[in-house]
Amino acid sequence: MSFRRALFSSTRGRRLLLRSVAAGGILSTTAFFLSTTDSFGWIHHQAEQDAPLNYPVPTPVALPPSREEQIKKLGTEKFDLLIIGGGATGAGCALDAASRGLKVALVERDDFACGTSSRSTKLVHGGVRYLEKAFWNLDYEQYKLVKEALAERATFLKIAPHLSFPLPIMVPVYKWWQVPYYWAGTKMYDLIAGKENMESSYFMSRGKTLENFPMLKPENLKGAIVYYDGSHNDSRMNTAIALTAAQKGAVILNHMEVTELSKDASGRVNGVVVRDNDGYAGKIQVEAKGVINATGPFADKIRQLDTPVAADIVAPSSGVHVILPDYYCSPNMGLIDPATSDGRVVFFLPWQGHTLAGTTDSPTTVAKDPIPSEDEINWILNEIQHYVADDITVRREDVLAAWSGIRPLVRDPRAKNTESLVRNHLITLSDSGLLTVAGGKWTTYREMAEDTVNTSIKEFGLQPAGPCGTKNIKLVGAEGYRKLMFIHLIQTFGIETDIAKHLAENYGDRAYDVVRLSSATGERWPTRGIKLSPAYPFIDGEVRYAVQHEYARTAVDVLSRRIRLAFLNSKAALESLPKVIDIMAKELEWDQSRKEEEWDETIKFLYSMGLEKGKYFSRADVESGKTKVWV
Repeated sequence: MSFRRALFSSTRGRRLLLRSVAAGGILSTTAFFLSTTDSFGWIHHQAEQDAPLNYPVPTPVALPPSREEQIKKLGTEKFDLLIIGGGATGAGCALDAASRGLKVALVERDDFACGTSSRSTKLVHGGVRYLEKAFWNLDYEQYKLVKEALAERATFLKIAPHLSFPLPIMVPVYKWWQVPYYWAGTKMYDLIAGKENMESSYFMSRGKTLENFPMLKPENLKGAIVYYDGSHNDSRMNTAIALTAAQKGAVILNHMEVTELSKDASGRVNGVVVRDNDGYAGKIQVEAKGVINATGPFADKIRQLDTPVAADIVAPSSGVHVILPDYYCSPNMGLIDPATSDGRVVFFLPWQGHTLAGTTDSPTTVAKDPIPSEDEINWILNEIQHYVADDITVRREDVLAAWSGIRPLVRDPRAKNTESLVRNHLITLSDSGLLTVAGGKWTTYREMAEDTVNTSIKEFGLQPAGPCGTKNIKLVGAEGYRKLMFIHLIQTFGIETDIAKHLAENYGDRAYDVVRLSSATGERWPTRGIKLSPAYPFIDGEVRYAVQHEYARTAVDVLSRRIRLAFLNSKAALESLPKVIDIMAKELEWDQSRKEEEWDETIKFLYSMGLEKGKYFSRADVESGKTKVWV
């Protein structure tokens, strides 16, 4: 038995641990006060992070295989692994398996990151609240999850530096006794992270706290404890994982739905039947040695295609988030409220130039594009009101967008509520050979994928070319990314600073190709980049790039997951919709009927993003200006 497990499992050990944590907190607090070319020719850019600004403009990258080419392979080749689900876990499995030399296909009913993987809190974190539960409940599994997630947090920042970054998060202190308590907890968080720790946590004075968060309620404020975690652009990260898998030779197809599992004469799963929801190919029979079910909240639906009487293993929980104007949060620091009115934790985080607030944690039913309830939105706003100064009113009208994400927590039969469910992942194999991976969290997607592929190799008798190497595989866009490359974009193409920063931080070294696909403005400055909405840095070239390089097939794909406008401001997304549809219509040769269908489907989706429900917005009204963006 390991030392850590022994420590958690014995009565004496648990007492010793709690005493050590308490003593450590007191000693730390005292010390503080005393001291105050790949498979299809994609081009990688090898510019160093610290290279001078005058490095050559990268060569345009080659287009990935067309959707038609991928569909042809899907129907004619036999695969080692067929993965169902294009979220973070499914895409991670595809990248892991393909990088080991296995023949892999991935199919997704809708779009990459269309569900839980685009509706997260945008944090790359170990989970300070899980650590607190681990110690108070003496729960080794919670502790192990935190440690694993902190190790994976470091991998995130290494393989996708353009999409993820360190973020300091403060815990406001209104009572002096909270200082040693929070201090001990964050120092233990640092200790568990070990050599992968970002920065050491620290105490921030009352003045500095109000300087960073001037909207905080100043009465009785003592200061704040600050610790570090990471933040990322979740759906773009998901897309980058899928595209990197394609670089490694995987067949990657979105809008391709599994309608049934096929089995051999002995009853073993040996493939799937898929339907092209984009209307190109109809139904296709796909053969594979092994099938992985990585569909998140929908895992039980696929399991029941295999075994209709299979008991549910997923306990879905609704997490609602709202987007508020930037002035509700520091641009460089987040805030956590660890003690809300009902015990849940709420974050206030800077994200894409706005404030993200959430999340709730309530039992729910599984649904596509769930609509956030007004009760949950108002609960978040009320919690914010408790923290801001008395002369500031948090209004429902301040909400620019709101969404609900479904967490696919693994069901624990002993749990009485979803709050006590752990996000550990579960890998299970059915009697007929369907391998399901469920649970987990965004931060640990890579480790979940590694465990799942390892199990697949063993269960399906596969022969990989080597071990897992995804800890060191940089994702699409990361190779040539540098923090100052936005300056080179401005100097080379004559684009505005906010656009250049946005492109660099969301596309990495592929930003050059996005600008090349952008229209000339006809002005002396800026010379390129026509904005889709005047209040946001998203430009027309991003729509073309999404279609040509990132397999976007619908306007929702673009507005919600390639660019994040639907998640930032539902009305701004509505205003941009005519331009997006017109650009995509030219790229994909849509007729008028398809353009009208895209309009209706996108309006329906925007209801789940906070657009006024029950009201229909015609294209004529939007283009005439009757529907204005509210900023």
